[in-house]
Amino acid sequence: MTGPTRQLAERQESGRPAWAPLPRRTAPKAASPLFSLRTPISAPARWRLAVLSFAIPLLAWVVLSVSGVVVPTFLPSPAAVVRAGIDMASTGELFDDLWATTQRVLEGFGLAVLVSVPLGILMGSFTAGQAFFEPLIGLLRYLPASAFIPLLIIWLGIGEPSKIAMLFIGTVFFNTLMTADVVRGVPGELLDVSYTLGARRGEVLRKIVVPHSLPGMIDAIRVNAAAAWNFVVVAELINSQAGLGHRIVLAQRFLRTDTIFAVLVVIGVAGLVIDVLLRTLRTRVGKWAA
Repeated sequence: MTGPTRQLAERQESGRPAWAPLPRRTAPKAASPLFSLRTPISAPARWRLAVLSFAIPLLAWVVLSVSGVVVPTFLPSPAAVVRAGIDMASTGELFDDLWATTQRVLEGFGLAVLVSVPLGILMGSFTAGQAFFEPLIGLLRYLPASAFIPLLIIWLGIGEPSKIAMLFIGTVFFNTLMTADVVRGVPGELLDVSYTLGARRGEVLRKIVVPHSLPGMIDAIRVNAAAAWNFVVVAELINSQAGLGHRIVLAQRFLRTDTIFAVLVVIGVAGLVIDVLLRTLRTRVGKWAA
C-alpha cells in the first residue's frame, strides 16, 4: 500500500474526513500560435508583426506632432525629419559623415574583434587561460569607456587614434567574455570522442571547438557592434570634423532637432543593416546551430 493510500485509509478508520476528490477540469482551449510558448508562426504573420513594430511608434509620433501637444522644437514632425535628411543628402554631407563614422567603427571594433576572439577562445578552452585573464578582464569591463576620454586625449591627442582607442576599450572586454562563454558551451562529449579517435589538441580546436562556437561568436559580435555604434557617437562629440556625432553637435548648437532626429534615424538604419548582415552570415556559416 502506497503512502497516500495508507494515509487515506487511516483517515477513514479514525473517522476523520477523507481528502476531497480533485475538481474536474475541462480540456484547455487551443491557444493561438501567437500566444503559445516557442510555437512557430507563419511567415506572413511574422512580417505583419514586424511592420506593426515600426508602424505603431511612427503613428504615435505623427499624432503627437500633429496634435501640437509637444512643441516642434522638442519633437519635430516626421515630415520635417525627412526634409532635413534630404537636405543633408543633397549636399553630400550626410554620406560623408556616415562614411567617417562607419570607418571608425570598422577600425576600432574590428581591432577589438581581432583581439577578443582569439583571447576568448583561449579563455574558454583552457582553464589556465581563464584563471589568468578573467579576473583582470572582469574588472576592466566595469570601467566606463567614456571615463578614459581625458586619458586618451593626453596619451593619443585629439585626433583619430583616441577615437579608435575608445571604441576598442568599450567593446573588447565584453566581446572577450562573451566569446569565452560560447566556447565553454562546447559539449565535453565532443572533445572526449575526438581524443578517443586520435585527434590532437590543435585539431580539436580547429575542427571541433571553433566550428561549434562560430555561430555564438557571431551573435556576440552582433551584440557588441551595437555598443560600438553608441561609443563612436560619444567619441565624435569631442573635436571631430566629420561624423554623425559631429553632425549632432552642430545641430544641437542651433536647436535643429529635425537634423538630430534625421541623424538618429540614419544611425538606426545603418545598425539594422549591419545586424541583418551578421545574422545572414551566422545562418550561412552555422547551419547546424539551432
